[in-house]
Amino acid sequence: MSYITLVRHGQANTEARDEDSYDRLSQLGIQQAKWLGEHLARTGEHFPRLYSGTLHRHRETAAAIGLAGHAEPVIDARFNEMEFFTLATLYRDQHGVPIPEDREDFTDHLPRLFGAWQAGEIENPPESFDGFETRVREGLETIGAGDGRALVVTSGGVIGMAMRITLGLDLMGYARACLAVENTSLSRWLPLRGSLALTQFNALPHLEHPERQFARTHL
Repeated sequence: MSYITLVRHGQANTEARDEDSYDRLSQLGIQQAKWLGEHLARTGEHFPRLYSGTLHRHRETAAAIGLAGHAEPVIDARFNEMEFFTLATLYRDQHGVPIPEDREDFTDHLPRLFGAWQAGEIENPPESFDGFETRVREGLETIGAGDGRALVVTSGGVIGMAMRITLGLDLMGYARACLAVENTSLSRWLPLRGSLALTQFNALPHLEHPERQFARTHL
């Protein structure tokens, strides 16, 4: 079965407030990825096709997962995260909306940010909302047209956008999907006659043991 599994990167630098500072895994993030790799090795699941975004946290997660004996990851910028901190800074400077400080603040901030971004109300963004949606769609279509199981290391915004594309989510639904995605979670799609069907979302089998539940993180 040629399904596509999207993996969110491990926990990154939670203290960061800019793109470069965020783009590295914490020690917990590395451990999350190692536990995921061990789980996949135990199940014997083979991925003849591996992909990763170009960001350091993507490549670091892929390396920590391991998957010895599998193909080398194809590095594909279509699976890079939106530049959230850049967008949030522009939104703050142009509209006076503060950058969130915790997950609760993100709940209100993210749909407002996405709405302004989609409406073209943020001047000089690093890319348009439609451009981000298009590149994610094209990346999924490219992999969906291939043969064999594929594992893609990416980010929460990309996984949320895959949900929006396949389920027709509005902006509020898209924002909530992004907020739900946990670090190193597994979400899975099955290509069906030129489209994609969601079969699994945000699974964490490698963190289900009681002694590992502390390692479940969103930020």
